[in-house]
Amino acid sequence: MSEVLVLVDHVDGDVRKTTAELLTLARRIGEPSAVFVGDGFDSAKEYLASYGAEKVYRVESGDVSDYLVAPVAEVLAQLAEKASPAAILVSSSPHGKEIAARLSIKLNSGLITDAVDVRAGGEGVETTQSVFAGGWTVEATVTTGTPIITVKPNSCSPEQAQGAAADEVVDVQISEGARAARITERREKQTSGRPELTEAAIVVSGGRGTAGDFSPVETFADTLGAAVGASRAAVDAGWYPHTSQVGQTGKQVSPQLYVACGISGAIQHRAGMQTSKTIVAVNKDEEAPIFELVDFGVVGDLFTVLPQATEAVKAARG
Repeated sequence: MSEVLVLVDHVDGDVRKTTAELLTLARRIGEPSAVFVGDGFDSAKEYLASYGAEKVYRVESGDVSDYLVAPVAEVLAQLAEKASPAAILVSSSPHGKEIAARLSIKLNSGLITDAVDVRAGGEGVETTQSVFAGGWTVEATVTTGTPIITVKPNSCSPEQAQGAAADEVVDVQISEGARAARITERREKQTSGRPELTEAAIVVSGGRGTAGDFSPVETFADTLGAAVGASRAAVDAGWYPHTSQVGQTGKQVSPQLYVACGISGAIQHRAGMQTSKTIVAVNKDEEAPIFELVDFGVVGDLFTVLPQATEAVKAARG
């Protein structure tokens, strides 16, 4: 069975859920081999093994971790030449997509971005892809070289399967050109205690209808254990941080449940969330475009609806 390389998304050994999803998908098409770049492998090894990683290629060189994305692309290119994998899977984040694009050029291989499903097929690795800002879903297959695929978070449910996670330290040669941009400082991001927006199973977002008051949105989100997002209008008005923007020019999310509160549903916002599994909207305007997209819609004032929904969730949980 051919190897499938999976780039581990982690911070000092704290592995993100997206990696478990990639390892789950990798098992459908071959034998998962994780590629771990940076420090903290001892903390990550058990996690990677529990999701089926049979081998872990470990790179701890400062020539890679002290620079931006270019060295990681070179690491994957050198491993691909050595292992001849059936595919290379990377998380579909801005960071991951840049690595994948550089890797595609180095290997002269086809690239599929924003896949929402990966599976074995008669013509090789087949994918379902979300394209044109989420407006279309297509079936796609790489026909040249090693398939390089970036997968959107929450595209599948992680499934545990014990693997050996055999550790193989890799020495790599990084070109001078890949070291043109050096990381000079790292600072821990302040956290709100809520899940990461792109990884959350539930997202509650607020828009122009909040009039700048996100408190009912945040309270409802905390009741559900959800992440909080915002429309571009809310972000541009300075009501919520740009890091929380959901949309074509913000973050693309695909949670199990997306709740849009006071958001009209402009195409820019829809492009960032319409692959969500279940969509609920709360809006005073019954003609709002968001209602064309939703599974469930509530015509009403979010300042009335959300507190009632919050109390209902609390009551249901006892």
